[in-house]
Amino acid sequence: MADAADLLTGLRRMHERLRARILSAFEEAAAEELAAVARDDEGDTIYAVDRIGEETLVRLVEEELSAHLPLVLIAEGLPRGRIALPCGAPEAEARWRLIVDPIDGTRGLMYQKRSGWILTGVAPNLGAATTLADIELAVQTEIPLLKQHLADMFWCVRGAGVSGERWNRLTGERIPLAPRPSRAATIAHGFATVVRFFPGARDELAAIDDEIARAAVGPTAPGKAACFEDQYISSGGQLYELMMGHDRFVADLRPLMRPVLEQRGQALGLCCHPYDLAAELIAREAGVIVTDERGGPLQAPLCVEADVAWVGYANQTLRAHIEPLLQAALRRRGLIP
Repeated sequence: MADAADLLTGLRRMHERLRARILSAFEEAAAEELAAVARDDEGDTIYAVDRIGEETLVRLVEEELSAHLPLVLIAEGLPRGRIALPCGAPEAEARWRLIVDPIDGTRGLMYQKRSGWILTGVAPNLGAATTLADIELAVQTEIPLLKQHLADMFWCVRGAGVSGERWNRLTGERIPLAPRPSRAATIAHGFATVVRFFPGARDELAAIDDEIARAAVGPTAPGKAACFEDQYISSGGQLYELMMGHDRFVADLRPLMRPVLEQRGQALGLCCHPYDLAAELIAREAGVIVTDERGGPLQAPLCVEADVAWVGYANQTLRAHIEPLLQAALRRRGLIP
């Protein structure tokens, strides 16, 4: 990626301008307006605040990455989930495929409960065969709450480590920021989460969580808490928590709940999609171990439809301790071979 530095500069500017636009929208509108349902897509519900990101994204990509056109942009709200830019350019002529989530963590951000994130991953254009494993460059930018004056940004090129900065909204100051994943060897007294954001199979996911926790830290002593969980409704946010040393283990197993729900006559609900993991490379470059449910690399196609299960461990010691427990719990239920 000889021109990675130039591409990265444009992506960072794009993220900053998009963040500014979203913050401006929250300053100008009431939370109820931005939380209104704009449309119900097959893959997700799109809220009014999502529309702001979608409507701004194409223009910013064209303006900030004009030197790198043509390219293929992949994001929700686009025809077929992707578009070649400039419009009308043949996809086969594009050098890059960009997968972008303009706002990851919409539900928490629109009610001003928790930060959202802008996520971008860049891969060589391998056509429909391009996957998350092909991403070579990524940027992740925090969209802070209005009452919050600090916001973080991280970026990386594969094999070159992670760079980051913390931006002060009040002063404009930027200070270098380095990720520091936890070095703990156990989840005891730390945050370890099996995702169950939404209704549907919460009982099964909680049972898996409890089984892992009991095996990892033993029975809970009276009046004590063996470990904790954090249901942060943002895949990018969860990866941030792992690489900043706040969380030790996260497993998003929602796609595996399909057979459980089918037995109950229910449909599988909202799952993680590839754009939610667009910046997953940053966490791995920071030292976090990110795998699929079987312990292999994430290889979901760069599209907006695919459901993705993923697991994150803050370090290799934790993985060696927790992964066998997780996989045993899944196999016992017939959820993986």
